[in-house]
Amino acid sequence: MRSNMPNGNSRCHRIVLTGGPGGGKTTAADLMRREVGDRIVIVPEAATMLFSGGFPRPEAHHAKRSAQSAIYHVQRNLEDIHSASYPDRILLCDRGTLDSSVYWPEDGNGDFFESLHTTVEKELARYDAVIFFETAAVGHFSIEGGNPTRTESLEEAVEIDRQLQKVWGLHPQFNLIRHEKSFLKKLQIAIANLTRFLEC
Repeated sequence: MRSNMPNGNSRCHRIVLTGGPGGGKTTAADLMRREVGDRIVIVPEAATMLFSGGFPRPEAHHAKRSAQSAIYHVQRNLEDIHSASYPDRILLCDRGTLDSSVYWPEDGNGDFFESLHTTVEKELARYDAVIFFETAAVGHFSIEGGNPTRTESLEEAVEIDRQLQKVWGLHPQFNLIRHEKSFLKKLQIAIANLTRFLEC
């Protein structure tokens, strides 16, 4: 598989785990790390880090844009820090920079990519592959999962999932892990996908 990373190296360096709220990606990331071992390192989700640490969750659109801008920059820097700290490992990113584009409020006062001086193509090129966990909300399953930073209803989770699939689906190595009644089966499919990328 050809890498999309700027350095042109054919080896996978950065894989993003993303998806709608309640898709199981964070649980999957931890289990993947246990399964695969020290060949990978987990890059934590910037939004959860910030919100669980007391970062405000504003309602006003201009303030929401500021919050998503902060999340975007923290995500980028977390990835860069982990890349520099673990140059021989594959980064498994719990969400990626493009996630903020979906949470960015659009009301005619500022486009996400214009505001952050980037493009869809540039952000997609940061990652060699995408493993997308479809939200359990599509099957009318609870998405609470013990995460106090999650505030979406089932309907909102499905819509966010749809929008995230639209933007991440542009990646040439987009892998959709659909909702399953059995979360174990979903994890097995995800690990099989990850294993394939570890061999690239």
